[in-house]
Amino acid sequence: MSVSRLFSETIAMYRKHGWQLKRALLRQETRARLSGEAAELFNDASQMDADIDALWFARASHGTREAWELRLMGEPPYALFETFEQDEAEEDREDMRREMEARLRDYAAGRAQSS
Repeated sequence: MSVSRLFSETIAMYRKHGWQLKRALLRQETRARLSGEAAELFNDASQMDADIDALWFARASHGTREAWELRLMGEPPYALFETFEQDEAEEDREDMRREMEARLRDYAAGRAQSS
């Protein structure tokens, strides 16, 4: 499956369940392979250079909470999930998202070493 199609199908699946794409973490080689397709795929989502390919999605959760999910792009699918209180400071949210990104990088590195 092409990289573009993998991203497109993943984004469509999440949208179907009410998630909104917020950020795309992209390796340089992935960004190059997507070339002109990135703007169409990611629309208003931030595109960030990273050492993994992953997508950040968000949606409303129970009560006034907001759910965020970080999805590693690849097979097998793998994601990390966290919810935030409505009144939680953005700085605290961002710290948690950075921690989740670090955990995902560790997971991806361990998976690559065992291959």
